[in-house]
Amino acid sequence: MEEIENLTLLEESPNETPETQIDGNLLIAQSLFRAGVRVMFGVVGIPVTSLANRAVSLGIRFIAFHNEQSAGYAASAYGYLTGSPGILLTVSGPGCVHGLAGLSNSTINCWPMVMISGSCDQKDIGKGDFQELDQIQAVKPFVKHSVKVTDIKHVPQDVKTVLNQSVFGRPGACYLDVPTDVLHQTVTESVADELLTKSDENEILEGKLGNLEIDKAVSLLRNAKRPLTVIGKGAAFARAEDSLKRFVERTGIPFLPTPMGKGLLPDTHELAATAARSLAIGQCDVAVVVGARLNWLLHFGEPPKWSEDVKFILVDVSKEEVELRKPCVGLLGDAKRVLDRINLEIKDDPFCLGRTHPWIQAITKKSKENVSRMEVQLAKDVVPFNFLTPMRIIRDAILAQGTPAPILVSEGANTMDIGRAVLVQTEPRTRLDAGTWGTMGVGLGYCIAAAVASPDRLVVAVEGDSGFGFSAMEVETLVRYQLPVVVIVFNNGGVYGGDRRNPEEIAGPYKDDPAPTSFVPGAAYHTLIEAFGGKGYLVGTPEELKSALTESFSARKPTVINVTIDPYAGSESGRMQHKN
Repeated sequence: MEEIENLTLLEESPNETPETQIDGNLLIAQSLFRAGVRVMFGVVGIPVTSLANRAVSLGIRFIAFHNEQSAGYAASAYGYLTGSPGILLTVSGPGCVHGLAGLSNSTINCWPMVMISGSCDQKDIGKGDFQELDQIQAVKPFVKHSVKVTDIKHVPQDVKTVLNQSVFGRPGACYLDVPTDVLHQTVTESVADELLTKSDENEILEGKLGNLEIDKAVSLLRNAKRPLTVIGKGAAFARAEDSLKRFVERTGIPFLPTPMGKGLLPDTHELAATAARSLAIGQCDVAVVVGARLNWLLHFGEPPKWSEDVKFILVDVSKEEVELRKPCVGLLGDAKRVLDRINLEIKDDPFCLGRTHPWIQAITKKSKENVSRMEVQLAKDVVPFNFLTPMRIIRDAILAQGTPAPILVSEGANTMDIGRAVLVQTEPRTRLDAGTWGTMGVGLGYCIAAAVASPDRLVVAVEGDSGFGFSAMEVETLVRYQLPVVVIVFNNGGVYGGDRRNPEEIAGPYKDDPAPTSFVPGAAYHTLIEAFGGKGYLVGTPEELKSALTESFSARKPTVINVTIDPYAGSESGRMQHKN
């Protein structure tokens, strides 16, 4: 009897208790958390719901969306705003396909992002398993790097690899494919700790500053008669605002920001050349391009918009980009680090154009003329609203918020284009728009990313009704998480607004259908958010808009302001009619 009791005690001894098992879901969550990830965006379902729950339990905030497209846009913008990879979680098959929108947008804009998708069991590949897709092949055109986790023991290293690759060199999107069987595999807690520790010890990739032709660049600038600094969102991503300020104010060289480069130096700065863009681009003889690509947004750096004799100094983290553009001088490296090197070189032998320099006077004169012309139009209260009247009221309301300035999200052909000229950016990384790819539908995803990344700031979206429609259901997400986002919809009843067809185009058996550009007139977008408990406003006069902005900006609660616009106020395709 004593022998049996002793045996029982021996079996129940703590030393004999089986060690805790860690499954693939938890190990991925642990790997992400140890790497510094604190936010994930996505849509849960088979097979990744447990992964989301495990991440939340560790202290990673999961923002659940209605579709992967908007969640992907959020992840891409979050990567830009924070400098760390935005994380998108999707289900397999169609979830992965929907996530391609965010992946491609991230890579085109050079923003760090990682998409993690579940996939079918490895033993069932080719049999027609649930949502089966060769997802590695599907993401290939849109990512810098992709990894398929084939065994749970590879999880920590594979997670570290995609996170590192997304920020190494030119930032972009990476992909991690996690088969269902890997999510269900287990290792002991001690093995998991060993794997995590080993991945922590691996060298983290770091960009190296190349051999810079600093002397040649400074010499070109010093001897230029009409120099110009072009600032792109790559400089914003690099947190180069202080270095840029020293460079511009030390040299007196005027600057021209690309749309999301606005705010690195205030639009109100006396050396801002935005209002004299055509003159600045057309007549400059030396242009230092910092964190921007000479793509369609900058007319490829080619005549007739640019002078045939212009010499480019291109600052970029990508060797391939420098080699492609063949500038007079290529400075390979992070925008802030390169500018610091230039500033150091100039400091030893300073030069400054000065306010009386002919080039500065020409830029200043043209800027004042164009601003004055615009202000005359903005001063008018036009009802029914054109685009300028409500844009002026929104501009003044945003500026009245002071600092920290609200983050502005903007999309839509006329709405974004006119807003780009009217709305004023005074702080860095406070403008998010359609970007390099001209992506429409980014609005609500960007809003949510901005609100999560910068909880101390109000987020204001100025959207066309077409752009808003891509992601309008995400207003429920705004309400669910009680995010301080005010969405202003310019409602002109369609894409560009109204029926823009010539009479001869209205023909055929479906001629009585609405035009391809038309929506339901007078759509009550403001009631959509009210269905979920948010606040909606319908406005059509200056007084109504001012009142709605005052109340919503003060409340800092999820809001949609539906602004009725004359359906014929805008132009087709904004400023790109020649392409349509």
